[in-house]
Amino acid sequence: MSVSIAATGTRLEAVAVLTGWGHGIGALPADAGKAAAGRAVIPLGRPTLEGERFRRATRECLLGVAAVDALLRESNISRDAVKGSATALVYVTGGAYGASNRAFVVAESVGRASAVHFPYTAPSAMAGEVAIEFGLTGPYGILIGGAAATIDALWQATRLLAGGRCERALVLAVETFEECVDLYARGRWLVRRPLVEAAACALLVPGALHARYDAPRAPSALESLVRVRAGETLACAPLIALALARDGGGPASIAITGEWRGRRAGIQWQ
Repeated sequence: MSVSIAATGTRLEAVAVLTGWGHGIGALPADAGKAAAGRAVIPLGRPTLEGERFRRATRECLLGVAAVDALLRESNISRDAVKGSATALVYVTGGAYGASNRAFVVAESVGRASAVHFPYTAPSAMAGEVAIEFGLTGPYGILIGGAAATIDALWQATRLLAGGRCERALVLAVETFEECVDLYARGRWLVRRPLVEAAACALLVPGALHARYDAPRAPSALESLVRVRAGETLACAPLIALALARDGGGPASIAITGEWRGRRAGIQWQ
């Protein structure tokens, strides 16, 4: 079933991508499988951010902040331009809260768990750190799942814009794997290899393109391209696809899809 927006259109203003391969889509290899050379995980290092609050923040929280900061910096957008209630934030992850949950459970088992770190076991911690850092007080949402959930997030962003509930929307996805690599190994039939850590953010604003959401059976060309070049990035994959579509100008019409545990979703701007 397809649903169309009949009101205000949208436009993809900017996309920023950080992966274990490096900064930006230019760092992606031609073939992630070959480039991995047998490695199960391609890690993305812990960003160095200034401020006392970040001293105790988890790596995934820092990556979320770094992705938004990269988007603003690369697009010459000031922090003041996104600060306040006019900016929506929709955050997606398939498992980036796994590391903090595992660390807390292990610490609790030996009597070293701290109430200071317990809040980071919630998926909302990542979105909260981003909202605090950039002063975002507009509508927000948190979706848990892989690439299909990010398609849902992009659709929700277009709905917020079309309904006049915000002037711009950030769709942010973060995935980390290194701390839980053995757990992913046990469920290796659920995810592809290599697992590539990533953080990506897209900025949507009102524009001339209208969005359509549907449930396609087959992957789009961009979904397949991301799988080849980036590897398995779960919720980050559709945002990487958007960045690839924008590379070199990109077509006026963009169609991307994402799949997670048997469900595929798609969104098209035209």
